[in-house]
Amino acid sequence: MSALTDCLRQARAEGRAALLAYLPVGFPSVEGSIEAMRTMVDAGADIVEVGIPYSDPVLDGPIIEHAGEAALKAGVRVSDAFVAVKAVSEVGAFPIVMTYYNPILQYGLDRFALDLAAAGGVGVITPDLTPDIGRDWRAAAARHGLDSIFLVAPSTTPERLHMTVEASTGFVYATSLMGVTGERSSVGNQAEKLVNRTREAGAEFVCIGLGVSSGTQASEIAQYADGVIVGSAFVRALAEAPNLEEGLKALRGKVSEIAEGARKRT
Repeated sequence: MSALTDCLRQARAEGRAALLAYLPVGFPSVEGSIEAMRTMVDAGADIVEVGIPYSDPVLDGPIIEHAGEAALKAGVRVSDAFVAVKAVSEVGAFPIVMTYYNPILQYGLDRFALDLAAAGGVGVITPDLTPDIGRDWRAAAARHGLDSIFLVAPSTTPERLHMTVEASTGFVYATSLMGVTGERSSVGNQAEKLVNRTREAGAEFVCIGLGVSSGTQASEIAQYADGVIVGSAFVRALAEAPNLEEGLKALRGKVSEIAEGARKRT
């Protein structure tokens, strides 16, 4: 049991999928990103993924990579993520951090977990860390009541799928397309197959991230997944706006559209 499983269980009871919305802290500024995260919650996001920008974002698509680079050039720090987490928690959503492992390692595993929990964080997604390599982090997270969330993909072998499901708490993050993140024009059939495989391996909750950019795509995923994870479409709304005010307006509209799609289960 955790705050994340409670959230996902509640969404399931309501006959819908949860919306997990990602934004990197520090883009377009620390204050602007926090305001954007609050806007996402108000527009329907259940869980906010607070991204920590990293200098070598090997798994990020161009939109998120650009935003992260801008945030780093502006001087964003790991500690800014905890400020954002606290802000999200205070408006009633569930904040989790998404970060490459090196920032956690450099900050200190136990210190990172302690500061995140103190800010109201409930979990961490580490896309470049596997459960077998991440035993020390898993232990630190557990000591402070944080969920450790790991990724599976279509290429994940049955053996590693079972290992990842066993190690993950909160939910399993299923990425149904190989390569970097980014918006896609269609969902395809690999997503549902991967969710089914992950459930067969013992996962209670599986959330899908595959570049969702519309309410229609979110509705399609909501038919079989517990959560719809969206990042690039929301970052784009901010990145393409002439100013923060217009960016927040565009962001609100996009979040509302996708949240409505996630609530449409047949």
